[in-house]
Amino acid sequence: MNDATAFDAAESQALTTLEHHTGGIAVLRFGLGDRRQNVMTTALAEALVERIAQVRADRDIRGLVLASNKSGSFLAGVDTALFDGFTEALAAEQRVRGLQAGLAGLATLKIPVVAAIDGGCMGGGLELALVCDARVAADTPATRFAMPEVKLGLVPIAGGTQRLPRLVGIGDSLDLMLTGRTLSPVQARTIGLIDAHVPADELLDTAIARARRQAKRDLLKHGSWRRTLQTRVSHGRAGMARLALEDNAPGRHLLFAQARTRSRARSGGHYPAIDRIIDVVEIGYQRGTNAGLMAEAKAFGELVTGEVSHALRHIHHARQTLKKANFKTGNAKPHPVARLGVLGAGLMGAGIASVSLDRTAAAVQLKDVDEAGLARGRAHIEAGLARRVDRGGLAGERRDARLARLTTTHRDADLGGCDLIIEAVYEDLALKQQMLAACEAAADEAGQSDQVFASNTSSLPIRDIAARAARPENVVGMHYFSPVEKMPLLEIIATEQTSRKTLATAVALGRAQGKTVIVVRDAPGFYTTRVLSPYLNEAARLLDEGAGVRAIDDALTQAGFPVGPLTLLDEIGVDVGIKVGPILEAAFGPRMAVPATSAALIEAGFLGRKSGAGFYDYEGAKKRGQRPVNAGLASLLAPSQQTGGAYPGAQDIVDRATMAFVNEAAHCLTEGVIADPLQGDIGAVLGLGFLPFTGGPFRYVDRMGIDYVVKTLTMLADLHGPRFTPAPVLQTMAAARAPRQRRFYA
Repeated sequence: MNDATAFDAAESQALTTLEHHTGGIAVLRFGLGDRRQNVMTTALAEALVERIAQVRADRDIRGLVLASNKSGSFLAGVDTALFDGFTEALAAEQRVRGLQAGLAGLATLKIPVVAAIDGGCMGGGLELALVCDARVAADTPATRFAMPEVKLGLVPIAGGTQRLPRLVGIGDSLDLMLTGRTLSPVQARTIGLIDAHVPADELLDTAIARARRQAKRDLLKHGSWRRTLQTRVSHGRAGMARLALEDNAPGRHLLFAQARTRSRARSGGHYPAIDRIIDVVEIGYQRGTNAGLMAEAKAFGELVTGEVSHALRHIHHARQTLKKANFKTGNAKPHPVARLGVLGAGLMGAGIASVSLDRTAAAVQLKDVDEAGLARGRAHIEAGLARRVDRGGLAGERRDARLARLTTTHRDADLGGCDLIIEAVYEDLALKQQMLAACEAAADEAGQSDQVFASNTSSLPIRDIAARAARPENVVGMHYFSPVEKMPLLEIIATEQTSRKTLATAVALGRAQGKTVIVVRDAPGFYTTRVLSPYLNEAARLLDEGAGVRAIDDALTQAGFPVGPLTLLDEIGVDVGIKVGPILEAAFGPRMAVPATSAALIEAGFLGRKSGAGFYDYEGAKKRGQRPVNAGLASLLAPSQQTGGAYPGAQDIVDRATMAFVNEAAHCLTEGVIADPLQGDIGAVLGLGFLPFTGGPFRYVDRMGIDYVVKTLTMLADLHGPRFTPAPVLQTMAAARAPRQRRFYA
């Protein structure tokens, strides 16, 4: 395993240490001193191999504990920068075989090896722990387990596809590898992934004690039938049923077939790593673990050099970059937010309060107009925490500590001492201005002149909200996405008057809430609402032209969008989705015009899920698991569906909706609404679900080629009107000769 980084014995000593304890137990500590989180680099892997050889040669060592030298970080995976250097599948495959062989040296030690896990144990870190004979974890919020490689379009690379199923069973292992979901220590213990979880201050002593009595257990050489049986019995009948499937060839064949069916239904076939993970696990059971390891390495080589993995790694790198982005705040320091106010206890406000209690140390003051609204908001927060406690993801005492930081009120005066207020009331300009005035008055009374006021609006210009403010420099937009607890994006909107300190404070809070932050210029629709509107409008036009409701949604979900545009409009509320239309049309002209069908739906009272019917019927019984299309649409659409020609087909639906989205994103870049393509890609993927396997609208252009995109837009403009005229930046790129000028990314 060689790379451009020089590696020598001195570097090995810096990356690893070997401590000798009584009773012949040694503790091998490892870590990267220059990083906040440990990740597996080539140098660290070589240092571990060298230390393992030293342990093997020392006959006085009777047991080994593997531990990080960095508190709160075991090993967060493999350094993804290593993946970007692979251009040939065979070279990547050979590198993985070397890594597998290096870890095999740990597995073949004749002494017991115990992993003492404190902090993130992800991907390659979990694979390292799986090579050990036992695993003990610190019971802390930072300690989490995951196999997230699928999120990068990859398979595990250090034997994880072979060891994990033999430890926790095929079903649970596929669930972890195909979803990349994260487990707490309690959840990991429940499925048998770890042997114990203890308080952090007891971790090392517990691991050393276990190393003294632990038997050898190589998951690649010895069956885990007894351990799996114990785990499954603890799960009751469901566990025994899965055991019956997993412990015989016909049952396993059925289990793998079911996994493929479910996964393809969710992924639409756009994520090849999903099928490859299932294939590699199955090969290990059919032909043995050596064949499984070879298949794992081969799959990695082919995937890491493929387009989908490049796109997903682009998203990963972009998120990491945005964690450190300055967003032109200069040297401004964020104002500490010890007390956070949230106006509005509806689903959005309660969600913002929930993530703030969960992720930050701030006390949260939730305000609504009456006790009934506050009770609903508190119930929402409590229910979310209760679900996490029930699933083992949160300890009861930590839930209680979060709730102790929550207070509720219906008095404006109680908000005066808040460092930052997030307003999440109805989308009404006058109401938002009224809320801002009340908060400024309360802040004045409390002597809190630097209180930040943030509006969670999806469309109203922040400058209009701040038009009557006494301190407009303290006003900023913080646009969250629903459901707040699950959606990872936060779009922050800065006006020309927003101070650097205010912006820095909003960014810091968003990051503390666990959000990926983008910062956009204050303009009609900002970025996300603006690029979404042409996409939704085009779907409505396709409906006018005779395409069916389900045909439109099915075409776009099969293309890779997480939800169809008409279903999305029903969820948002047809009236809410259309309300921004006049604002955008006034600013950008006919290309943003709302189709007449949308207005007809509102007039008929078909507002979406909240009214019982929109494009779909939410009161009628489902048929084959699907909502029936709203029968009342027939009379509204009949006059407009007389097109005299063929109805739009699936490809036409996909081309028109996707290109409308991509073109508007390019307009936003042209006009400086977004500062760079990277923020545009992240905003579209994380906030709106734009085809993650392409990496976002700007990387989509690079993937398809600028000539193809401009040619397609021009053709659509000829057929359907000037709304498809390519954005200026796209025309400039198409006219350029230099290859670098014809791409958004190098």
